[in-house]
Amino acid sequence: GFTVLSVSLDKEKGAWVNAIQQDGLLWPYHISDLGFWGSKAAADYGVQFIPQAFLVDPKGNIIGKYNTAEEAEPDMRKLIVQ
Repeated sequence: GFTVLSVSLDKEKGAWVNAIQQDGLLWPYHISDLGFWGSKAAADYGVQFIPQAFLVDPKGNIIGKYNTAEEAEPDMRKLIVQ
């Protein structure tokens, strides 16, 4: 059990909503404060480039940091098996 959450660094709501559709991001949780690189979420998690992927435990601790979501897959598989 895990949840996928997308955090956007877009500046314009229309561009952000369109990207969700165009990229086929089918999961239900997408957030953005439309702050671009000044985004609070980007600062909180130390986002340095996009795309970037993180695994976060239920307490909010980062347990994995990746250049792409695909790089997270082996660790996700380990967690799913546990």
